[in-house]
This record gives sequence, C-alpha cells and structure tokens, in this order.
Amino acid sequence: MEGVSLEVVPIERRGFLGALFSAGALVFGASVASDQAEAAVSWQPSVYLGFEPNGQVVITAHRSEMGTGSKTSLPLVVADELDVDWKTVRVEQAIGDTRYGSQNTDGSCSVRDFVQAMHVAGATARLMLEKAAAQKWGVPAAEVALTMGKLTHAKTAKSAPIGEFVAAAAALPMPDKAELRFKKQGEYRYIGKEVPVVDQHGIVTGKAQFGADITRPGMLYAVIERPPVYDSKVKSVSDAEALKVKGVQKTVTLPGFKQPHLFQQVGGVAVLADSTWAAMQGRKRLKVDWDLNPEHAGFNSDAYKQELFASVHKPGKAVRNRGDFDAAFAKAAKKLEADYYVPMLSHAPMEPPVAVAEWRDGKVETWCPTQNPQAVQDAVAAALGITQKDVICHVTLLGGGFGRKSKPDYVVEAALLSKASGKPVQVVWTREDDIRFDYYHSVAAMHMKGGMDASGKIESWLFRSAFPPILSTFAPGADYGADFETGMGLNEILFDVPHIRAENCPAKHHVRQGWMRAVCHLFHAFGIHSFVDEMARLNNSNYVDYFLKNIGPDRAVDLTKDGTKAWNNGQPVETFPLDTGRLRRVLEMCAEKSGYAKFQNTKTRAIGIAAHRSFLSYIASAVEIAIDAQGNLTIPNVWTVADVGKILMPDRVRSQFEGAAVFGVSLAMMGEITASQGRIVQGNFNNYPVARLKQAPRRIDVTIVDSKAPHAGVGEPGAPVIAPALTSAIFAATGKRIRELPIRRTKLV
Repeated sequence: MEGVSLEVVPIERRGFLGALFSAGALVFGASVASDQAEAAVSWQPSVYLGFEPNGQVVITAHRSEMGTGSKTSLPLVVADELDVDWKTVRVEQAIGDTRYGSQNTDGSCSVRDFVQAMHVAGATARLMLEKAAAQKWGVPAAEVALTMGKLTHAKTAKSAPIGEFVAAAAALPMPDKAELRFKKQGEYRYIGKEVPVVDQHGIVTGKAQFGADITRPGMLYAVIERPPVYDSKVKSVSDAEALKVKGVQKTVTLPGFKQPHLFQQVGGVAVLADSTWAAMQGRKRLKVDWDLNPEHAGFNSDAYKQELFASVHKPGKAVRNRGDFDAAFAKAAKKLEADYYVPMLSHAPMEPPVAVAEWRDGKVETWCPTQNPQAVQDAVAAALGITQKDVICHVTLLGGGFGRKSKPDYVVEAALLSKASGKPVQVVWTREDDIRFDYYHSVAAMHMKGGMDASGKIESWLFRSAFPPILSTFAPGADYGADFETGMGLNEILFDVPHIRAENCPAKHHVRQGWMRAVCHLFHAFGIHSFVDEMARLNNSNYVDYFLKNIGPDRAVDLTKDGTKAWNNGQPVETFPLDTGRLRRVLEMCAEKSGYAKFQNTKTRAIGIAAHRSFLSYIASAVEIAIDAQGNLTIPNVWTVADVGKILMPDRVRSQFEGAAVFGVSLAMMGEITASQGRIVQGNFNNYPVARLKQAPRRIDVTIVDSKAPHAGVGEPGAPVIAPALTSAIFAATGKRIRELPIRRTKLV
C-alpha cells in the first residue's frame, strides 16, 4: 500500500477546439471496425454498414445512446434504403474513430449531420448486391430488386437471400453516387414509423450495459477527493488512516489541471480499493490540506449576482444593432424596463460520471458512458503523452447526459490511475461529486428595455446579457460569450422591431463552465418571452395576440442588415432560414390545442404560453398550472407543438419533447446551484432537487408538425419555452411577476 504522485502532459487548446466544433462530415467508402463486429464482417461497403459471410447485416451506430434514439434512428435509415428486415439487423456501437466523422452526440445534430450518409450507405449496398445478383443470373441489374433481404428477378422467377451475393458484391467497384436510387417518401418501411429502440429489451430486463456495469479482471475501484475551490491544488495529504481501511490498496495524488482546463482532471487525492465501499470509506479518512486559489476562494453567489446585474446596467459589446435604439426609446409613448435572472445549474444526470480504463504496454483501453468518444481519445492521449490511436474508447449506454458526458475529465482520471496502479481502474463519481464538480450551466443576468407606440407596437428593444462564458473552458481570460453563445437567443430576436440593440456584457468565471441541454437558449428564452408577456400585459393584451401583432409578416429574418449574422448552429441560412412564419404557426397551433384564448384564468388555475426558435426548430408550449390554498403548485397539462422538419422516429421525437417538458419544469421550479467561499453548497437531491412525480406535469400532449423542411434539432429545443410559459401562467393566476428563477423562492400565496 502506497501513495503516488503523478505528472500530466498538458493539452494544446487549438486542436481541442477544432475537434470539438467541427461539423459532422459525410464519411463513405472507408473501412472502420465497430466495437464487436470486426472479425466477423467480410464486406464493409461503408463505415456504417457491413455484412457477414452468411448475409447478416451489421450496422454501426457511431453516435451515443442516452435515450434520444440515435442508436436506432440512424441505422434505421440504412436498413430502410438497403431494404432488409429490421428484426434481422444487428446494430453495433462504434468505438471512437475519426473516420466516422464527428461522434459528438451533442447540439441536437446527429440526424441532421448524418442522415444523408446513412441513405447513401444503404442505397450503395443495395445497388451492389443487385449488380452481383444480375451478373450471376445473366440479367440486367435494373431488373433485379432487393426486397426485405431477398434479391429477386421477376421475369425468370429467380430469388435468393443476400447472403449468397455478399462475396460477389464485395468484389465489385464502388458505384458512383449518381448511379444510386433512393427511396421516395411513400416507399419507406421504417422511416417515419413506430419502431422499438434497439436496446429496449436489454434495458427493461436489466441486461443492457451502462458505465458502472463494466468490470475487468483485477480491477480496482477509485473515488477522488477533489479540491473544493476551482483551480486549486493539493498542498499536503495524510493517508495513513485511509490505508487502514480493509480493501484500500493505495492512494494517488492527481495534479490539478493546467489552464486552459479543457477536459483535464480536476486533481485531488484518489483512493484505490477492491470495492467502491472501501474506496469511499477510505476517502472519508483522508486528511488533505489544500492550496486554495485566492481568485476563486471568495466566490459567493449573492455577491456575484449583483456583479452581473451591475454589468448589464452598463453598455456591453454590441452583437446586433438595427436602427437607433436610444433615439427611438427616448420618444416612445410607452416604456418598460425589466431585469431577469437564471441561476447556475447542474446537469445532474441520473447516472453520475463513471469510467473504466486499462493501461497496457503504452496504450490504454477505456469503457465509459460518453457523448464524445473522440474527445475521450484526445483528452486521455494528451494526459498520458501518447497518441490518439493508442487510446481505444468503448461507448456504453448513457444513463442521461445533457451535455455533461461530452466532457471526458472522468475518463482522464481513470486512465491516469490505471497507469499509476498498473491495474484496470473504475473511477466512480458519487452524486455529491457530480453536483459539486460539474461543468456548470452558466448563471445569467439580463436587462431589457422596450419602447412602444401608443397602440402597443414595439418600436425599440434593448437586450443585454451577462454570463460567465463557456469559452472560458478553452480560453481562461474570456469574459464575453463566443459567437455560438450569443447566437443562442441574444442576437436572434425575430420580432419586427425597427430599432433593436443586443449587447453581451462581461462576466468572470469562478467554476468550470459547460454546455447543458439547450445551452444559452435556457436563459435567453426566459428573458425574451417573459419580457414579451410583460409588454403584452402593459398593453392590456395577452402573449399570443401581442406576439402575433409584433412578429410581422412571414419572412426570413436577415441579420446581416443589423451588422451581424445568425450563428444558426453552424448551418447556412439558405438551408435553415430564420423563418417567422414557422414560428407563428407553432404558436397558433399550440394556442388552439390548449384552448388558450378561451381559458378562464382564476387565482387557482391559469395558463401561460411561449414560442421560440432554437437548434433550427420552432417550438411552442402552453403550461396549465393549479395552485392550492397553501400555495403549492402543480401542473395538470403541458401542450407542445414542434416543427422540427422531417423526422425519422415519431415516438422518439415525442419522447424528447415529453422529457424536455419535465426537464424545463424541474429547472424552472427548483434548479439552483450556489457557491459560498468558492465552495458549491449543493451536493445531492436534498438540496438540488429535480422534479418528481408530484412536481412533473400530469399530462404532456405533443403535436409534431408535418413538415418537409430539413431535419432539425429535437433533443434540446423543447426545454427553453417551458420557464417563460410557466411564469406567465403564475402571473395570470397570482399577479406575481417572477423575474428570477427558481420559482420555489417565490411565495405564491
């Protein structure tokens, strides 16, 4: 039993940024092995598709599965174009490999970025199999058809399963893309239909493997005592009592990260044992003296909140400017000013971070629930001073992600500890570890000014926002948001306002900042649509009527006229315009579905609504609330209307918006992370509660708009509209305007 101290190789920032934010490429024609199928596959016409000698179809899922359906929806497209029986297809999870293109299951872009590659993979294999059969039968390839895994030639009545032609097809040259024939909308067997997810049986029977289910021979378990204040180090450690715990094998001192921290380990002292229980008991007996970072040791949420409000009450960096706001506001017939606040938030997935690593002969193999296996390879390789190719990353199912598991610091910890101990190591994060050492969703303060004419038409609008930026993860001195952060709501107000200015105001960071489901849209949508609701009430109107009055004619909003451009999730506005008509339609549909116009608001029951564009999708949600005599709030109904373009799996789309409603309610009602003297106060669900059955909506009605638009985001855009709709309903019932979240801090009666 011994204590060990490690040194870590720093990672270069530019390479990480390039890998993180690169667009998903369409990869076709290379050969990449999946996690389990390499030895068995004899023909692989695409990185995503292979055939075993007997004709078994093996489709590789290169994106992570955390309930969104990625492991099913993309392979489903391949199977549909190939035209095989879905029940006979085997789907394998890919290991991390750059030849798949981006594997980062984040940003609501998996389908959008890769659906065409899947169509191509299936159509290519189908054509090659048809050509192989045609050659054997001596008939024109155009007369051969592949249907449900069987090749047929109607004129000669010949037919055979695809397994008979795998070897012959493998010998053919790859066809030109111009030769491919893609199915038409009415020909699909699976796309747009109700299809069970791949791992459904394994999940409900307990056979599916999540991160903590992975074991290796001789594996040790590790928990880590991490520094309580951001960017702090171990000064000294006494581990004598920890080493007395039965089962504890050793302790290892992990160095802290070097700036920029990226996805490096936090640092601290690890306890390695032959069970998680022993490791946890050993950690309790550690005596660690910390060298606390003085810049962050004084971080207190209450004081920081005032700093943010002070920041937004001063001019910031303009990210959009149309007309002359100051002059227009000065002569406005009606004026409104308001401040809004959304606290720091934690991802808090049901499955905390966990990872297994095994160091052997200068290489490391990892097993983990990650949203981004290539980021695992990059971060682990940098920490160990090896190449990315020397890191194998196996991806398990994820018990929730929400963006947390795209940041693989926990895998780096496991890899470092495996190398230090010479044994496989599973690093386990407890719930307290997860909540106290997260990459937190940014706290945000917003300041609004609105000027209206006598009829209530918005003539001028100032929107200022201050939040510690995600950019600080990659550039430690960053005080302003990157384009992708300001492009999430701050500079994309779609109302027809002749004089508008949006400004990003500075904010220093004192914790690790990271993206969480819906990212900056969470706070920007709350500010925008709360302010719209307030302007509506000022003009004796309601949100829907006022929205429709001010959204203007159906059009594609051109931000270049305002000295900026739409970030637009990195997509061209020609393909994904900022379409006010689609936004208007989802609001009108949601108002009709919920009975918004005829709803009789009372002190005990009321309804609110909001509509917002995010992740290239258009979403409206109405929230009905009930308040009892003691001020307890429940949510009988949520109605959501979603225009997300074309869809692959209706059930998965609905489930994402159902989940987003619960997620949004949970954050709005209860979500809040605070700090005192640099230390995170919350540590478990007792003081960082999430919605349970009592707080969750009783009924969630989701309507998916039948759309021919390109595939857009699904996993995230349902969340931002919930908070402003909920607080609008509360105002309608109580007359109390909630401008600061969480709602639980406001007494409703």
